[in-house]
Amino acid sequence: MTMVCHRPEGLEQLEAQTNFTKRELQVLYRGFKNECPSGVVNEDTFKQIYAQFFPHGDASTYAHYLFNAFDATQTGSVKFEDFVTALSILLRGTVHEKLRWTFNLYDINKDGYINKEEMMDIVKAIYDMMGKYTYPVLKEDTPRQHVDVFFQKMDKNKDGIVTLDEFLESCQEDDNIMRSLQLFQNVM
Repeated sequence: MTMVCHRPEGLEQLEAQTNFTKRELQVLYRGFKNECPSGVVNEDTFKQIYAQFFPHGDASTYAHYLFNAFDATQTGSVKFEDFVTALSILLRGTVHEKLRWTFNLYDINKDGYINKEEMMDIVKAIYDMMGKYTYPVLKEDTPRQHVDVFFQKMDKNKDGIVTLDEFLESCQEDDNIMRSLQLFQNVM
């Protein structure tokens, strides 16, 4: 059986498109190829890799949403270019880029806004990923409470959906969110 391998675009092009140096891209590529020798990762492999970071929970649903966000072209696979482009945004992008990427992650059906069902699916997936051993112990209605708080804060015009503009504005008004966006600024 022959394995089709993917070779990424030239490093110079990736360097121009991302916030990584050529040396950083080489290190990232080695790690990517180590986990994904074909140069491409499918959703099942992505879930297996991601699950290693959350051994006490079920990360499969959140990993599915994350995979879809990394697979920007919706091809069913993540190439090194897709991976490093998303990583560049998450680690070194502007506040606006990071928030737009996060909005895209939460907009599960890609219709341009976040509704309560999508947010509930995301929150439940996060709780599943964290596992049953969270402290304090979560009550059954905790995910719904988090979604309600999210919508009280984000849904500026109270129409039951959160648009990208509402999301950007609300996040930029929240000091905790703005601080959390800076957490990984100096990683790598």
